[in-house]
Amino acid sequence: MQTATALLQVLSAGIGTGAVYALVALGFNVVFKSTGAMNFAQGEWVVMGGMVTALLIGAFSSIGLAVVTAVVLVGIVGLLSERLTVQPLKKPDALVITLVTIGLSIVSRSLVMLVLGKKPVGYSGFSGNTALSVGGVSIQSQTLWIIAITLAFLVVMHAFFERTILGKALRAAAADREAAAIVGVNVGSTVLLSFGIAALAGALAGAIVTPLTLASYDQGAMFGFKGFSAAMLGGLGSLPGAVVGGLALGLLEAFGSFYISSDFKDAIAFAVLLLILFVRPSGLLGRADIVKV
Repeated sequence: MQTATALLQVLSAGIGTGAVYALVALGFNVVFKSTGAMNFAQGEWVVMGGMVTALLIGAFSSIGLAVVTAVVLVGIVGLLSERLTVQPLKKPDALVITLVTIGLSIVSRSLVMLVLGKKPVGYSGFSGNTALSVGGVSIQSQTLWIIAITLAFLVVMHAFFERTILGKALRAAAADREAAAIVGVNVGSTVLLSFGIAALAGALAGAIVTPLTLASYDQGAMFGFKGFSAAMLGGLGSLPGAVVGGLALGLLEAFGSFYISSDFKDAIAFAVLLLILFVRPSGLLGRADIVKV
């Protein structure tokens, strides 16, 4: 009975962590669909979201308002990043954009260090530092918030791509840039939009996970790598794949730490990425569109 309770405890922790990875993977997938490139600044936007939220909580009395404001601010950073680094490129092919985002991640990390400082920051969970006991399993209330907010964001994204003109334009440009341009879609705007969505997803991930793990300027590379691993695991360019890959990676880390050692937690993401690259490069769900076109 005690073993079953421990396994349920590990399961809940893995799902919560996996939900965060799913948001980061979603950012990778959206940019990949619009440009064919990898956005390696994604992890830095996660850190920004967490650190800016911690800063704003001191100014606002509401945690919710601080989170929303931080996510919007980082979303604007994502838009500005695309306008300043990607849009001026004369030949914006996938390799060039990927290299540009590597430089963008280095600059972003330096700016975060200079503006927000080197000291790790954090804040109490949305419901305080409380834990719920369900059938003998203790679950952090923040973990439930992470799962609920991630689900809500994914539902909004699905509705955006399915129901709105902007979402359909991004889908069209992702499917065939030249054909979309012929029928009047502004392809440049869809790339801008994808960077904005990616920054929003990353900032939200950072804001909701910081109460459980302190945010520090130097965490971006690890967040980005794990989000990339989750995206590869689920299939690049697939919204369901981001969810599957994120949850799978979170559960693998949780159970790996439980059965082997927590010292190998980060190494699991490296092993997963190598395994996927060697065995099934297209991911669990294969390379797919964000939604059916």
